[in-house]
Amino acid sequence: LGASPRAALALFRACQALAATQGRDFVKPDDVKRLAIPVLAHRLVVTAQSRLRGQGVEEIVRDTLNRTPVPVESLGR
Repeated sequence: LGASPRAALALFRACQALAATQGRDFVKPDDVKRLAIPVLAHRLVVTAQSRLRGQGVEEIVRDTLNRTPVPVESLGR
């Protein structure tokens, strides 16, 4: 079962904090990838089907991150 809006806010804030500790005032997609599992894993509930397939929460989050395209800003024209 999916994460709540509060979980999304927690991920957002954690990514902001990570960026700040690295001297940036912006979040990079790599920040989200780095923190998604630690922030979201304990907030998700794995369905019985997923458990029967041997999938854990971390695997599901990692798979979702890998399938989600990273936004790219075009430079110039």
